[in-house]
Amino acid sequence: MRVLGVDPGLTRCGVGVVEGVPGRPCTLIAYYVVYTDPADDLALRLLHLDRSLTELVAEHQPESVAVERVFSQHNVRTVMGTAQASGIAVLAGARAGLPVQTYTPSEVKAAVTGSGQADKAQVTSMVTRLLRLAEPPKPADAADALALAICHVWRGGTRSKLAAAADRSRRGGAR
Repeated sequence: MRVLGVDPGLTRCGVGVVEGVPGRPCTLIAYYVVYTDPADDLALRLLHLDRSLTELVAEHQPESVAVERVFSQHNVRTVMGTAQASGIAVLAGARAGLPVQTYTPSEVKAAVTGSGQADKAQVTSMVTRLLRLAEPPKPADAADALALAICHVWRGGTRSKLAAAADRSRRGGAR
């Protein structure tokens, strides 16, 4: 399964692409950080993010997209930018006809480190180890995006299969 993970952010949006199957080590395909200038108009920043994510989806042909779920922070301005970037990421996956799954930061941390309370350094260290990289992916936004993709490969595949089976069961029962 090839997954494109997105750590949404308006100024820095991490994108990571991995391949793998549940229970096995994943393989790194690529990672990026899409930058937008805070001095630019919001509409132009969102358009740049949309175009960049659409191009990356087209280039890497993932089977699904994993996006970090926006959680409440004290800084409303940061939450708004993150939420807008998240919406663009979900849209890029949906526009390509791909299933899109969101994960909380603690779900991702637990998937890659074993602890939902892990810090950024621990996540980066485990992503480096799990993908057998010579050095950590930088900046942290890229490592977080790769962690999302790994989380989806390991957890999302099962979650998607269960949801699809439940959907088939509901449709079959309604006949």
